[in-house]
Amino acid sequence: MLKMIRNAFKIQEIRNRIIFTLLMLVVVRIGSQIPAPGINAEYFAEWFSENSGNAFGFFDAVTGGSFENMSVFALNITPYITSSIIVQLLTIAIPKFEEWQRDGEDGRKKLIAITRYLTVGLAVMESVAMSIAFGRQGLFTEYNALSVIMAVITLTAGSTVIMWIGERITERGVGNGISIVLTINIISRLPSDLTSLFEQFVQGKELQNAILNAAIIVAIIVLVVVLVVVLQGAERRIPVQYSRKVMGRKQVGGQSSHIPLKVNTAGVIPVIFAQSLLMFPVIICQMLGKSGGTGIGGKILGMLTQSNWFTFTTPIYNIGLIVYILLIVAFAYFYTSITFNPLEIANNMKKQGGFIPGIRPGKPTSDYLSNVLSYIIFIGAVGLVIVAVIPIFFEGVFNANISFGGTSLIIIVGVIIETLKQIESQMLVRNYKGFLNE
Repeated sequence: MLKMIRNAFKIQEIRNRIIFTLLMLVVVRIGSQIPAPGINAEYFAEWFSENSGNAFGFFDAVTGGSFENMSVFALNITPYITSSIIVQLLTIAIPKFEEWQRDGEDGRKKLIAITRYLTVGLAVMESVAMSIAFGRQGLFTEYNALSVIMAVITLTAGSTVIMWIGERITERGVGNGISIVLTINIISRLPSDLTSLFEQFVQGKELQNAILNAAIIVAIIVLVVVLVVVLQGAERRIPVQYSRKVMGRKQVGGQSSHIPLKVNTAGVIPVIFAQSLLMFPVIICQMLGKSGGTGIGGKILGMLTQSNWFTFTTPIYNIGLIVYILLIVAFAYFYTSITFNPLEIANNMKKQGGFIPGIRPGKPTSDYLSNVLSYIIFIGAVGLVIVAVIPIFFEGVFNANISFGGTSLIIIVGVIIETLKQIESQMLVRNYKGFLNE
């Protein structure tokens, strides 16, 4: 490992990119600790401690604790992530967006510009909603129009700065800027979560029980990480054969290739979609200071709250878990259907003289890819469900309250693997061994 790091730092360009990325991440972490002006920190810390086990727990993990601190980066990159997903979905609904997506670099720049504007708009909307909703409950030292305006400007500017930092890391750093910022936010919460697990299950226990509990915790974490790595790397390779063509006096083509179909085609998006859909009513009620009571509304909110799942005293809340699982599977199929077009791939193969052995070109190839993809998506969705539900199970059964879960681990592993691949590709160009070939 030390040899690989030395090889990377021997190349001035890569060394500069790594150092620039680290400096930008330091700025992100410093900004996450600076409180927004006019905030009553004691009130919000008390409020968050009462609600951290609900919908806001994952949100705080994604923002790296900046939401809990109500810092200038409280919104962090969540508006950018939301706007990116919205723009990606709109490329299917709006023909002009789809045209830009196919136009290469120029079209990509236009979509990025729209994403930026939408990010600022979402940041303003979220900061206004938070300032008014929490402000009425005591968020500000003095609740007035000036305090709200200052909070909106500060939170919106903080989210915009985070977006700028992410883009600069992509341009001048090691790449995947937004994903790296998201990953470092999640990683920053791991020490406190591991400390919480240690204090809850190891500290103060008899030596034999402490060792057993520690071993179980380590084994579970390793198991989930291994499942994530396998899920992220698994793929089904469809063989493709290209027919020979005569061009002048030469024959071209005839080589074999393959179409890699990832098992987890949609990545972590289905889990994020499912969580967002379930958390939205809970977040709105909590921001309005309403818990739902003991009536039907309270039971519905209880079903939507992850901390209530796998609790045997109130089995009715597990209906929310079933809905959560079904949503993950449904969104896995939905997201893959809008990002992967078998008919387009089949037509491109036909134009280039390629075919799948035993399958006729054109529509039969498209139907074949669709059938294979439907099985692969189901396997990937089941894997996502397992990874996402394991931490929820231990939280419900053993009251292991942690902010990170399967979703966070999928993001961490996926981003680390992709970043290492990018650094590896730059090193291989200069005849160095890469990280992943050791």
